[in-house]
Amino acid sequence: MFGLGVSEILIILLVAFLLFGPQQLPEVGRQVGKVVKGLKEAADDVRQSVAPELNLMQTEIKAIEQDLESSVKEAEEAVKKSAEVIQSGTVKKA
Repeated sequence: MFGLGVSEILIILLVAFLLFGPQQLPEVGRQVGKVVKGLKEAADDVRQSVAPELNLMQTEIKAIEQDLESSVKEAEEAVKKSAEVIQSGTVKKA
């Protein structure tokens, strides 16, 4: 839980008990719970709104990668053909 151990949580609870007293501690706990719940909901909303955009970007990146790979293969084939033509031309002359 947030990287805290049992001893740290107990110390925090003890300090909260001393600061707020037994009457106010339950209300403080409820308020903290509401804040945490609100933060979780906000994080989920952000995740839900960003996820489709990320998926679209990933799809576009994959398409660009495939286009780049095919372009590189075409260029390699063109270079090989050119090299073969050059080699065949120099062999015939000799």
